[in-house]
Amino acid sequence: MASKVSPSCRLVFCLLISAAVLRPGLGWYTVNSAYGDTIVMPCRLDVPQNLMFGKWKYEKPDGSPVFIAFRSSTKKSVQYDDVPEYKDRLSLSENYTLSISNAKISDEKRFVCMLVTEDNVFEAPTLVKVFKQPSKPEIVNKAPFLETEQLKKLGDCISRDSYPDGNITWYRNGKVMQPVDGEVAILFKKEIDPGTQLYTVTSSLEYRTTKSDIQMPFTCSVTYYGPSGQKTIYSEQAIFDIYYPTEQVTIQVLPPKNAIKEGDNITLQCLGNGNPPPEEFMFYLPGQPEGIRSSNTYTLTDVRRNATGDYKCSLIDKRNMAASTTITVHYLDLSLNPSGEVTKQIGDTLPVSCTISASRNATVVWMKDNIRLRSSPSFSSLHYQDAGNYVCETALQEVEGLKKRESLTLIVEGKPQIKMTKKTDPSGLSKTIICHVEGFPKPAIQWTITGSGSVINQAKESPYINGRYYSKIIISPEENVTLTCTAENQLERTVNSLNVSANENREKVNDQAKLIVGIVVGLLLAALVAGVVYWLYMKKSKTASKHVNKDLGNMEENKKLEENNHKTEA
Repeated sequence: MASKVSPSCRLVFCLLISAAVLRPGLGWYTVNSAYGDTIVMPCRLDVPQNLMFGKWKYEKPDGSPVFIAFRSSTKKSVQYDDVPEYKDRLSLSENYTLSISNAKISDEKRFVCMLVTEDNVFEAPTLVKVFKQPSKPEIVNKAPFLETEQLKKLGDCISRDSYPDGNITWYRNGKVMQPVDGEVAILFKKEIDPGTQLYTVTSSLEYRTTKSDIQMPFTCSVTYYGPSGQKTIYSEQAIFDIYYPTEQVTIQVLPPKNAIKEGDNITLQCLGNGNPPPEEFMFYLPGQPEGIRSSNTYTLTDVRRNATGDYKCSLIDKRNMAASTTITVHYLDLSLNPSGEVTKQIGDTLPVSCTISASRNATVVWMKDNIRLRSSPSFSSLHYQDAGNYVCETALQEVEGLKKRESLTLIVEGKPQIKMTKKTDPSGLSKTIICHVEGFPKPAIQWTITGSGSVINQAKESPYINGRYYSKIIISPEENVTLTCTAENQLERTVNSLNVSANENREKVNDQAKLIVGIVVGLLLAALVAGVVYWLYMKKSKTASKHVNKDLGNMEENKKLEENNHKTEA
């Protein structure tokens, strides 16, 4: 007869057996957790009515169990085993759900929930997976520049602290780069931190660049697995300076101008389209077979017309890679003959010529005293009005600032010429004598009178225009007089005279004045004595008869004098 096994013996035996063997019928259950989060593992077992207690364990790599938590169903107490890596991190709920705070990579194990009754042990395994999102990838150790036709390391793409390890992909302008022999080489490396068990992944890219990579963006990404599946993080763009040799040389003139004129400073600038651009060139000037080594600029100062020609520049080491330009230095010459101050006599002939020499057709403008002339001046017989300041001005319309001008100050001199005229006032009381003078320099006029007479007012002069002016005086002679006009300048003194007869109407005027006075006096005396008035009246009648006879004689005399005056003026 077999011996009876006690309940305690059966329990110990069951625990030992369950430590090594899973209960058939329960499949794998996986809990995904993010690094640093709390791992929550439900027991996944129905709690039996006769449950004694529940326990959690995990399995070592060699399969041996490690118990970490215990909860009694009768005493409602919880006990945690002395496992250093889980100290203060465990929490076991009433429904036997186990929580592990601050998830670590080392928590990635197989955990088992055990519910124990008096005669049985129920187990449910749970596989814990821990994920750590990597840092954003970045391109480091970037090449300062890339050179065309050379396989050169572009840089390293690095992503840190991931679990599990991620995968790095390179992109050129958003397109995936694959290894190509001689064109693209990619080297992958991963490292694990012994303490955190987190991965750092690095991908190095070697690339043979071309000019098409100028301003081309390069990026990389890391693809990793997280609790919710696969994800990708992209780096910032990286743009590289692409070095390439010069394939073309250009030459230009600075500062840019429509035209270059004599006296300008010009700078030749030579450029190569390589990167970096060439810093030195050979410059070739017209008529100089030997080149001049210089930086990318060469300056010519105060250029002359003989600087016109072809200019060339080339690379130092590749003379056949060159560029050329043609420079025309515009010029303008003006010769005025005669010029400056010229003094001529009235009536002289003066040929004037303005000769132009220019690099292209020039416009010519003549000015006299700041007034534009319709044509160039020509003097076959000089007049006083020909005097003045003449300017011949020329310019090249297409060349800014290129203009020339020369001036001629013409002085026309002449000896004084005099003409005298007489004009009698309609009242017959005065005569206006005018002395017309022509000459240059301006003659001074002086009047003299021979005989008796009075100058009613001082001589008045007209403006001096074109070598001419006049002086006039108004006189009322009491007898025949001679007026002399003297005109004098630096060249000569000229005199002319004019005879002027006495004023015939003066006596008549005096008699009329006396008549008026007599009438006034007579009227006054008439008030005193009637007889005297009668006597005066008789006397006045006789006097009036005599005046009538006398006036008749004077009219005949005036007629004869007027005829003589006309002869004299003629």
